Amino acid sequence: MTADHKIIRVIRGRRPKVVVIGGGTGLPVIVKALHNQNADVTAVVTVADDGGSSGALRNYINVVPPGDIRNVMVALSDMPALQREVFQYRFASTDSFFAGHAIGNLIIAALSEMQGGIFSAIQQLSAMMQVDGHVYPACNTPLTLNAEFSDGSTLAGEAEITAAGKMIKRVWVTRSDNGGQPAAEQEVIDAIMDADVVVMGPGSLFTSILPNLMIKNVGDAVLKTKAEVIYIVNIMTQKGETDNFTDADHVRVLHNHLHQDFVDTVLVNIEHVPVGYLDTQKYTEISTRPVRSDYAGLRKMGCRVISSDFLELRGGGVFHDGNKVADEIMNLAFQANLKNKR
Repeated sequence: MTADHKIIRVIRGRRPKVVVIGGGTGLPVIVKALHNQNADVTAVVTVADDGGSSGALRNYINVVPPGDIRNVMVALSDMPALQREVFQYRFASTDSFFAGHAIGNLIIAALSEMQGGIFSAIQQLSAMMQVDGHVYPACNTPLTLNAEFSDGSTLAGEAEITAAGKMIKRVWVTRSDNGGQPAAEQEVIDAIMDADVVVMGPGSLFTSILPNLMIKNVGDAVLKTKAEVIYIVNIMTQKGETDNFTDADHVRVLHNHLHQDFVDTVLVNIEHVPVGYLDTQKYTEISTRPVRSDYAGLRKMGCRVISSDFLELRGGGVFHDGNKVADEIMNLAFQANLKNKR
């Protein structure tokens, strides 16, 4: 299937409504595959990132970090390839003034300043980029990720939390401007409540997925929605976050943070990762240990488990096969719609 070819699938005259919540490199892969299968995709993207080009821009002009948002917009864009490539272009390190910045990040930062916030800026830019679907920042203001570790100590900042190398007990988010309680825009809540399925992951459990759910009205909406709630378990554990975690440990952390068992279905990869395949120099945040399966633990929490070969190996990295994952999500969307119609 080519990038421009879509599988046309509809639910009673409309496209399946899929909300994907998360951040990081896994999110655009899943979003792109769902887009190619004709899903009506809404991506709710974390705004608590403080690293790389996004972090630098945030420090200079106090803008919501745009990197994850930029990648998702490109994944859903129907613009010609050249325009998408220009938007993604990252200046070389020799260009000292622009070093490391992606053009798209600069455009998002500029529009955010012009519009007085990132939410309306992204909606305007989505129209310009022919985005098929919706891209919603989880919050209209920059957020700070906070963590408490098992030893009782606390830290603020995504990069600092991951680098601490301690076992994380819980995380929460605060507004970076005043330390107050953040809230998502109403469009985010409406999308979650109106979805056929709500998908979380793949992505860093504590720094890409939970920051969204810790925005109170987002977490409340995920608990209240009639949509099927799906969690895509990471294939490998992550250094400084989920060392030695099983798939059930991941779900247990999600449930503990929202104080309720809410994940309906879990997608688990069962294909073996070849020993020594992972390029640990390139993918420094990923552990060489695959996430172990605890089927009994998942069933005890009431989760339906879908186990399959979701593995894609490329460039020394270990990824989810977006098309295979999208197939399962779309099937679950149809099942959820039928159940809710009864």
